[in-house]
Amino acid sequence: MATASVAFKSREDHRKQIELEEARKAGLAPAEVDEDGKEINPHIPQYMSSAPWYLKSEKPSLKHQKNWKVDSVGNKKIWYDRGAKIHQAEKYRKGACQNCGAMTHDVKACMDRPRKIGAKYTNMHIAPDEKIESFELDYDGKRDRWNGYDPSSYRHVVASYEAKDEARKKYLKEQKLKKLEEKINKNGCDGDATSDGEEEDDELRVDEAKVDESKQTDFAKVEKRVRTTGGGSTGTVRNLRIREDPAKYLLNLDLNSAHYDPKTRSMREDPLPDADPNDKFYLGDNHYRNSGQALDFKQLNVHSWEAFDKGQDMNMQAAPSQAELLYRNFKAGKDKLKSQTKQTIMEKYGDAATRDEIPMELLLGQTEKQVEYDRAGRVIKGQEVVVIPKSKYEEDVLTNNHTSVWGSWWKDHQWGYKCCQQTIRNSYCTGSAGIEAAEASLDLMKANIARKEASEESPKKVEEKRMASWGTDTPEDLELNEEALANALRKEDLSRKEEKNERKRKYNVEYTNDVTPEEMEAYRMKRVHHDDPMKDFLG
Repeated sequence: MATASVAFKSREDHRKQIELEEARKAGLAPAEVDEDGKEINPHIPQYMSSAPWYLKSEKPSLKHQKNWKVDSVGNKKIWYDRGAKIHQAEKYRKGACQNCGAMTHDVKACMDRPRKIGAKYTNMHIAPDEKIESFELDYDGKRDRWNGYDPSSYRHVVASYEAKDEARKKYLKEQKLKKLEEKINKNGCDGDATSDGEEEDDELRVDEAKVDESKQTDFAKVEKRVRTTGGGSTGTVRNLRIREDPAKYLLNLDLNSAHYDPKTRSMREDPLPDADPNDKFYLGDNHYRNSGQALDFKQLNVHSWEAFDKGQDMNMQAAPSQAELLYRNFKAGKDKLKSQTKQTIMEKYGDAATRDEIPMELLLGQTEKQVEYDRAGRVIKGQEVVVIPKSKYEEDVLTNNHTSVWGSWWKDHQWGYKCCQQTIRNSYCTGSAGIEAAEASLDLMKANIARKEASEESPKKVEEKRMASWGTDTPEDLELNEEALANALRKEDLSRKEEKNERKRKYNVEYTNDVTPEEMEAYRMKRVHHDDPMKDFLG
């Protein structure tokens, strides 16, 4: 028996309820009815007949099982009222947008065109206030992708398809009438025209069937998930394989044939290696990977890697167009350099493939000139061919208008040009005039040197008076002032006393670096000779 779960206050209430249910089954008690007066089926579970005591409610309900006080709007199809305006002001209001004058946003969030002079200063063309709504969505409402969708926005798509269908029907009708008129004008009889018209109807029906089939080509589509929440946006990829072509794993059912990887759908080897190549349409993935555009793409990748390693900012995945353009420029430059190198070699050594064949006489070194020699090897008759040995260095190359080569003149351990007698390698040739000018300048220099030597005289010797100073020995002819010497001795005694008692030295002591001969003599007389054996007896 399926009964509703009821909360009872005591065992007596529970016993009475059981007796009432048994009486109702036996037909001795009236059936239980709900609030609307309908009979309640006891075999169907119902709501609680009495609420729990803690709810303080006498009516049956399920309020205790969820937060019934929250008014959820998540399942309702509600969205923002787009483009709605609530108020149109005539003057600028304080705190409004300085650009358009609306109170619902500021200047940074204004979506109107920036005005040359804002509405705050012109007080004209005040924009109306937008309607701002705020509502809370529940879990399902936030994830409802169709929430806020306007079905009327799809009307233009339906209208475009209907217009295409109408245009197609109109075109088919015009073609039918045109062909019917041609048949009538050609045959001139109604009966034939009727039969021809039926045939044309069949043709048009076939055309319509073809048009319908062209629309129903979805069987050749492969749906792939690209960039969605589960892997990307769903994109349509055409399957270019012809349906009549057999699968590559069915070409050779031998277990020892080419291996087929079902996960990657790859078969690297040829499944039919012994078959005629002209009859095969599949030669294995390795064949297509190493031929055609696949090989060019591989070379493009290798070039981008090498260029990046050499410091060039190029990435095949980030900028494929740039990488392909640089690769094309690289190939064009490489071909141009190769052709220039080939042309240089041909100009230097010649092109033996395009020349005429060398005569046999020249090939074997034979000639009609006759030369006779004696026993010593001297020429008796004829003219001997003199072969001048060549070196790897350039010879007889005249530069800067010189008539002789560098090194044809030697003077004062210097090489030069014989034509102008210059010893500077990159100098310009001056000829005989340069030689004469150089000789004249040399003569003038020699004359100036001789005149200078003649004018110079030997300097007179000046006797220097030897003075006694600091760091020198006392000369023999030194003359001293007796009074100055006495003063110097007195000062020397005072200074020695001050050195012994540093505390009594005055603060502002003046020193001078000018030492007179008398002071020097006083210092020599008062100083202590450490090598003197009688120094300890000096007072």
